[in-house]
Formats: sequence, structure tokens, C-alpha cells
Amino acid sequence: MSKQPDDIFQEDLGPAPARRGWGARLGGLFRRRAAPGTPPPAPPPPTAGRRWSRMIGLGLGGLVVLFLLYMAVGAFIVHDIDDDPDFAAAAPVANGSQPTGSQAVEIAAALIERETGGAHGWTANDPFFMPGWLLDNMPNYQQGIIYALSRFTAEMGDQIGRSRGSSQVDPDLDRATGLLRYPGTIWLFDLSTSWAPTASSDSQYRAAARALRSYNQRVAAGTAPFERRADNLLQTIDRFAADLGSQSSVIADHIEASRGWLIDTQADDIFYATKGRLYAYFLVLRALGRDFDGVIAQSGATKIWDEMVDNLREAAELRPLVVMNGRADAMFQPNHLAVQGFFLLRARTQMRELANVLRN
Repeated sequence: MSKQPDDIFQEDLGPAPARRGWGARLGGLFRRRAAPGTPPPAPPPPTAGRRWSRMIGLGLGGLVVLFLLYMAVGAFIVHDIDDDPDFAAAAPVANGSQPTGSQAVEIAAALIERETGGAHGWTANDPFFMPGWLLDNMPNYQQGIIYALSRFTAEMGDQIGRSRGSSQVDPDLDRATGLLRYPGTIWLFDLSTSWAPTASSDSQYRAAARALRSYNQRVAAGTAPFERRADNLLQTIDRFAADLGSQSSVIADHIEASRGWLIDTQADDIFYATKGRLYAYFLVLRALGRDFDGVIAQSGATKIWDEMVDNLREAAELRPLVVMNGRADAMFQPNHLAVQGFFLLRARTQMRELANVLRN
């Protein structure tokens, strides 16, 4: 069979190429074809502006990473909930002999100084660029301590630091009480009241510590009153018991409203604020027991006093790894607020018993 002309032409040219679509054909018109063996063109050299932009981007990224590391590592280093039960301070002595100052007042001043710039720094007012801003438990603990000490100084001014109810309040005690009521979250600026710089919380508290020491020096010198009477001690114990009762109500309300939740972001706030109060009351009442040892022994209340102090110590030393607010009858999820509340109420009950003994 003879070949047709079209077949001969197709055989000479080889197989027909596949037909390309319209998009490929139009692209071919505008594509610049390189000769076989020609290397691809080199990219244009970076301009000075592009180099600076890249360097600035890398620098900013590095600064962000360093800042995050600084905050995380710094928060780990700063975090320190100091509940040392052996913390102590020596009361001043005038001319190496009696009368001495108050051990309770001295321990209060020393505790303020420790938490605001001694062994630790005050973290409750740290701004966002300081590691303490990330902390949660330590600020609540420190503010709990200051709150309890403000109650103590108020009782000192109203009861123990006055020779009689109609006498003038000691100026140092009055000043310390006012300073300790200053909000704990104020840094160098308080934009809610003014754009101008203001006194920081820790500076106010250190001033309160100085006022307490000034008063105690005058007590040691015999020029300031420190009335070691059963009625004064009774009133002070009653006020402390009332404060603990109020805090137990806060614990009970939160347990009732939020128990059983696996994640409870408020439970640890309440736990550590209460822990701070209990720790401060433990130190102050232990020292008050030494200031009033004669009165307590004469009333036959030494055993009750020691048991009360021991219960406050046990409550103050509670430190769970994670504060949980489980159901009271839960098997695997404990309720640390309930445990803390048990010790708190036990100490409060003993305070009431002690007050009854002193009253009689």
C-alpha cells in the first residue's frame, strides 16, 4: 500500500508535538528564552536599605527573645514565699537594762523591712516590664502580711500603746497605722489619680517600719506607754479573732461557689493572702506572748496560748505545690482552702477561749 503525501511528510518531521493551551502559548510569547547552556541570571545585589531592614528585624526579634527570657528567669529567681517560722528580731534595750522595748513591735518592723527590700523585694506593685509582674502567689502573700500588721499597729495605738482610753494616740503608732493602710499595688505612678509621680507602696511601708522602731526605742527608754495589762491583751486578741473569722467567711464563700472545678484561678489568691495573714499573726502573737508572759501566766492561760500559736504556725506553713479547690469528699482532688480554713478556725476558737480566760 502506497503512503499518502501527508504520511511521508509526518514521517520526515517526526511525531507531532502535543498541542499547548492558549495560556501556555501566550506565556511563551512573553517568556524570554535563554540559549542552551546559559546559567540563570544572578539575583540583584541587596541594597543598603534592605540590609538595614533585615538587621533591624533581627535585632528586634533578638530583643523580644531576651526580654521574654529575662521575665521568665527573673520571675523564677524573685519568687520566694518566705514562711520561716524561726524568723526573729531582738527588742531594743535601754542602756543595757530594763525597761526593754516590745518584741512584738520589733518583729512587726523587721517583717516589713524583710518583705519590702531586705531579703525580698515588694512584688505587688511591679510594673509590666519587671519579672515580679508575672507572679501571683507571692504578691498576695505579701499583701496578706501587711494587712495583718496594719491591724496589729491599729490595736497598738488603740489599746496597748495608750495609758488609758482618753489619752492621746501615740504619734508614731498613728503614723505607722496610716502608712500600712496604703494600697499595696502603687508603683512610682498612680494613673488613676494623677500623672505626677507618687510614693510607692514599699516606700510607705518602710516609713511605717521606721515609725514602729521609733516608738519601740521610746518604749525601751521608758518615755512611751506599753501597757502590759490583761484587758489590753484581751481586746487585741478579740480583734485578731474577728479578722480571722472574716477571712474564714471569704474561704467558705469561695468553696461553696467554685468547688469541684479543676482550674480555679482565684483559689490560690485567697489561699496565699490568708497564708500571709496567718504567718504575720503567728509571729506577732508569739512575740506578744513574751511581752505579756507575766499576765498570761498569772491568768493560767499559758497552755491555751501555746496551743493557739502552734495552730497558727501549722496553718502558716501549709504550702501545696498547686492550690486546688476540690469537693470536700473528693478522692483525687483535694481542697486546700478547706484544710487551711480548718487550722484557721481552730486557732480562732483558741483565741476566743483565751479571751474568756483573760476576761475572768
